[in-house]
Amino acid sequence: MVARINTGKSISKALNYNEKKVQQGTAEILSAINFLKDADKMNFYEKLGMFEKLTTLNERTTTNTLHVSLNFDPSEILANEKLIAVAESYMKRIGFGDQPFLVYRHFDTGHPHIHIVSTNIQRDGNRISMHNMGRNQSEVARKEIEVEFGLVKAESKKLMAGAVLKPISVQKINPGRRSTKAAISNILGLVIPQYKYCSLAELNAVLKLYNVVADRCGEDSHTYKHNGLLYRVLDEKGNKVGTPIKASLFYMKPTLKNLGQRFAENEHLKQPYAKRLKTAIDYVLLKKPGAGLSQLVNELNKERISLVLRQNKEGIIYGITYVDHQTKTVFNGSDLGKAYSAKMILERTHPGAAGVSIDLAGEKKNSRQSEDVAQAAGVAKVQPGELNIPDILHSTAGANNPIPFQLKKRKRKRKKQLKF
Repeated sequence: MVARINTGKSISKALNYNEKKVQQGTAEILSAINFLKDADKMNFYEKLGMFEKLTTLNERTTTNTLHVSLNFDPSEILANEKLIAVAESYMKRIGFGDQPFLVYRHFDTGHPHIHIVSTNIQRDGNRISMHNMGRNQSEVARKEIEVEFGLVKAESKKLMAGAVLKPISVQKINPGRRSTKAAISNILGLVIPQYKYCSLAELNAVLKLYNVVADRCGEDSHTYKHNGLLYRVLDEKGNKVGTPIKASLFYMKPTLKNLGQRFAENEHLKQPYAKRLKTAIDYVLLKKPGAGLSQLVNELNKERISLVLRQNKEGIIYGITYVDHQTKTVFNGSDLGKAYSAKMILERTHPGAAGVSIDLAGEKKNSRQSEDVAQAAGVAKVQPGELNIPDILHSTAGANNPIPFQLKKRKRKRKKQLKF
């Protein structure tokens, strides 16, 4: 079982999201716990009214909404009664057992999962703290429930395989905003809350692996000037396609302002995982001296680490980012240290390759071939293909050959002018 927690400031939006799914036939409401009526005997406003009675008791607390999804392995066949029991046990273990909450079963993905909507404002007006709930109470509850109900454990390969994200296929997206929004939302729902990134560039390093990008647009654009953010789908060549969707239109509100809070929180959360990343890179290069970039990419993939290159329009590599899918952390190369920057990695994988184009298979290509390929390699996702290694990153001419003393020009001494 995998639990994902979202907190928000609008109970009506969380409720409306699930009720719309019911209307569309992609979800059903299973139970209303701690309500005065059964779920099937209440309309939208009666459900909302119960929550609003509590939230008005503490108007100082703006983050008052809890929206949880509990996800199960695709192989599990779970009856509604068992899902309700799991939901009740989970809410009790995280401290929400006495709160009113609604349980919905969704059918819009390939694995069974339920959504739970509640509020953290109690009947006495006090609030239940939701800070770090995902890493603390929820993680303990998940492991205990897996044992109690005999569920597939999140650590097992079976569940991990079922939860793997797949890049968005542009061909499968129908024209129109609804289809695009649904495809992007699925990616955002797994990437944004789980990965630890400290900038928009680091977030995009992950999103682009799944053909999605968070776009601020140009500095002269209305979106940029008003700190807006658009989410777009990318094709295989990294071109933006489809309808751009405003960040504020997604349920989880992945706006620039909200992401900024995550940037600050993730800064210290990801630091303990830097050592694993550096060790993995050093081990590959030490184990296989002279290994090319392709070999480094393949070996790191075995460790569930993606090597992401940043290139300009001319195909020149100017940066490198590492995405560790095991620890869910993202590091810019230079932040790990000089030895892991783009320049040093290229020098360590292709020493003395100045002035030539090298593909990821380690073969030398002529400049015409590499120009076409470099354009396609602009996508942050790294797959076996051709890359244009820039001269400036690999040039070692004169680095170890200092000019003989006899040939150096001697500096002339300036004569001091006498002051009268």
